[in-house]
Amino acid sequence: MTVDTTRFDFDDLSARERYKLLIGTVVPRPIALVTTMDGKGRINAAPFSFSNVLTADPPILALGIENRRDMSFKHTAQNIRETEEFVVNVVDETIMDAMNTCAIGFPEGVDELAEAGLNHTASRHIAPPRITKAPAAYECVRHMTLELGRSREIVLGRVVALHVRSDLLGSDRKTVDQAQLQAVGRMGADFNVRTQDMMDMPTPSLQDWMAKKIKAAPG
Repeated sequence: MTVDTTRFDFDDLSARERYKLLIGTVVPRPIALVTTMDGKGRINAAPFSFSNVLTADPPILALGIENRRDMSFKHTAQNIRETEEFVVNVVDETIMDAMNTCAIGFPEGVDELAEAGLNHTASRHIAPPRITKAPAAYECVRHMTLELGRSREIVLGRVVALHVRSDLLGSDRKTVDQAQLQAVGRMGADFNVRTQDMMDMPTPSLQDWMAKKIKAAPG
């Protein structure tokens, strides 16, 4: 069976065209609502969907932060450069509208959390606060920053603490009920997605897979 596909050679595309194709196919993406503080102790909050966990040993989260059009640093990137600390707050359905408010390009010094109606709570090990209503929040210290050209940098943060709402923990108190977490993901354009429609798909062992293949073989 043949499948009709369209090839895009990325060297022939503009940065904007590549961006649209990437965000339309790498979906859904976790939304990191990042809280930071500048050198004067002013709080900033901004969401980023170029984000993910990279490794558990060491525990590293990654943030892709695009510079402004004039190539200056956004407040989040500048604050992390100054203080080397940040909090990644998980976005669920209860704070998704507030998250969207935090995405507005407020001028420097504006407290996005206050504008969005979000309270904050002191972190345990770092200065930037975590969002009180966030179902989970990672306290991070900067591990490394990778500058990818003029327009974007990747911040790798080492997790020093994780706060999880207690009612989301499983019976062993070390796992999280993902269905109850109700995290929100980012799609392309202005679309977000809920994470309620989950499919349980355990990876089979090689032995089980071979047995199933033999059983399905004709004759």
